[in-house]
Amino acid sequence: MSHAAVFLDRDGTLIHDAHYLSRPEQLRILPGVPDALRKLRDAELALVVVTNQSGIGRGYFTEGDFAAVTRALDAMLAADGITLLATYHCPDAPDVPESETCRKPSPLLYERAAREHGLDLAASFYVGDRWRDVAPAVRFGATGILVPNAETPYTELLRSRDDALVSTTLGAAADRIVRTHRQRRGAA
Repeated sequence: MSHAAVFLDRDGTLIHDAHYLSRPEQLRILPGVPDALRKLRDAELALVVVTNQSGIGRGYFTEGDFAAVTRALDAMLAADGITLLATYHCPDAPDVPESETCRKPSPLLYERAAREHGLDLAASFYVGDRWRDVAPAVRFGATGILVPNAETPYTELLRSRDDALVSTTLGAAADRIVRTHRQRRGAA
């Protein structure tokens, strides 16, 4: 039986976007993130990070650097009692042809997560600070929630208002997700 997940962007959604973050000491979890993730976990939703990491493809840092940052983030979240189901990343630079890349909004990493963990992509939620983070929700007939920050382009905010939901914080998005998830389970 498949179950719902919350697919979360990493940079700008869970952590401060340090632009090409390559060292664990650069990690800064954004305010309110642990509480929001706890709410989602307590609602029995799988927590999956999906992130574009073009710094690897551009040669700015290595897969090993990314793995070290991922381990450090996992440890920081574990200290707050939160365990992510998985983290998926795309190392491709933006110049890789769209038909060949796993870069969000490509469905490839989400479909892989669904296969590997028995996740229901249509019942899941897609959360991030850019349109590419929430666009897969449209493809899968699911719920996308944009959590904009100062670097979110205004055009992406407008697009999200038409094709997704917008929440001011990850905590507000988590509240909305938990309500929707409970309503769906109650109707089943």
